[in-house]
Amino acid sequence: MQRLTNQEEELLLIIFQQGKGFIKDFIQKMDEPRPPYTTVASVVKNLERKGFLKGIRYGNTYEYSPAMDESEYKSKYMSNVVQNYFENSYKEMVSFFAENNKITTQELQEIIKLIEKQ
Repeated sequence: MQRLTNQEEELLLIIFQQGKGFIKDFIQKMDEPRPPYTTVASVVKNLERKGFLKGIRYGNTYEYSPAMDESEYKSKYMSNVVQNYFENSYKEMVSFFAENNKITTQELQEIIKLIEKQ
């Protein structure tokens, strides 16, 4: 999976929330100050080129939608994070968060219960 810029990821998350839409729809969901239409159009085209979006042409405009489910994106993204930063070990990732007080004992116990249910 190709890496996304911060701008691309922010826009992709907006599109996941919206489901589908036109560039002007995505701009309205962005925080102020909103970027110019041309900037968002360029980011959308990059996301389409990278395979994250698909566009359907209606006259001289396009309606865009995600090319994958949000859960599929999250899974691929997290797999890359674990591979690149935690030696391909989810245990290393959880240990990192525990050592840096980013996850509580209670949260770890809840994770263990989830794993045991499966």
